[in-house]
Amino acid sequence: MISSVLSPAVRLWLRSQVEQVDQLEVEIEGGDRQLLTGHIPQVSISAQGVIYQGLHLSCIDLTGTGIRVNLGQVIKGKPLRLLEVVPVWGELLMREAELNDSLKAPLLANAVTEFLVNLLRSSDASGLAEGGEEQSLNLQNLSILIGANQLTLSADLISVSGETTLLVIRTGLEQVSEHELQLTHPQWLPHLQAKRGLPLNDLHGFLIDLGSEVDIETLTLEPGQIFCQGKINVIP
Repeated sequence: MISSVLSPAVRLWLRSQVEQVDQLEVEIEGGDRQLLTGHIPQVSISAQGVIYQGLHLSCIDLTGTGIRVNLGQVIKGKPLRLLEVVPVWGELLMREAELNDSLKAPLLANAVTEFLVNLLRSSDASGLAEGGEEQSLNLQNLSILIGANQLTLSADLISVSGETTLLVIRTGLEQVSEHELQLTHPQWLPHLQAKRGLPLNDLHGFLIDLGSEVDIETLTLEPGQIFCQGKINVIP
């Protein structure tokens, strides 16, 4: 009985957290006695076609445990609210087309731009920008290709004089800890079809810290898609 009250409230809360979701399934586990106290032992969520903060995700499956919510207020028609941090285990799939759609949003575009700025500051690639000055950088038409265990990033670098330079970086990506990824053997390529380029030794081993709330178990890059399994703490 209590589950029948909570399920639509959870669905409504989840939909309020995302910009779009094509398909959403929610399963709540727990007896009425537990749920009446606002304690949900486990919630399983399966969604497809999700857009969250501009990030496009093909499929995502999440399981949260030990969840505490404001059930008393929910019963009175108030919005559901988390009362404590929730550990969530999940799997997600992002295809190449959706990754590039995500580049149109500030969240990912800013992260990729910051990476490219670090590249242009490095000694190996300092000649790619006029004077190497960060304020002169104007990156447009960001794009990412996903290969087997590697990413290829490209962008148009517009100089202060208006000249356009195609910037293409190919790099391996591997997990080095629960919340850190590392670039391996990055190269600057003259064009997208090039098989080899100029090694960017200063960026080999460059760390990407995803934050202490993230615990990655597996990260797999296959041609055209990224698959990830791991845990994350959802903070109210």
